[in-house]
Amino acid sequence: MFDDNGSFLLATFEFFLFIAWFMCLFWIFGDLFRSKDLGGWAKTFWTLFIIILPLIGTLVYLIARGGGMAERTAASQTALRQQQDAYIRSVAGSNGGARSVTDEISSAKGLLDSGAITAEEYDRLKASALAKSAA
Repeated sequence: MFDDNGSFLLATFEFFLFIAWFMCLFWIFGDLFRSKDLGGWAKTFWTLFIIILPLIGTLVYLIARGGGMAERTAASQTALRQQQDAYIRSVAGSNGGARSVTDEISSAKGLLDSGAITAEEYDRLKASALAKSAA
């Protein structure tokens, strides 16, 4: 298949360029469909242009819209981070992850029942939990 080392190196280089170009296409299409400032027809035009004339379309897209690619990516990541933080807060509880009075008292009762604490320690923990709720 390969006559000498030069043809193998050339094939390796061509394979590398193909993979790099393919990754660039994924990056461009991700940016294209993430973009909120383009309408459907503009996205269709860019998609067809990149599919019909891949090398020229890719270069023209990078020249025309390449400057805003980093801003759109950063905005997308910020929005995802905010959604994740909101989800974590909703799952952690409405009081920001702090335990409720009933949780603290039931935990102390479980410790009392298992014999890990005495009745006096249970009463003290219960009083401190009720004092926190009153404040």
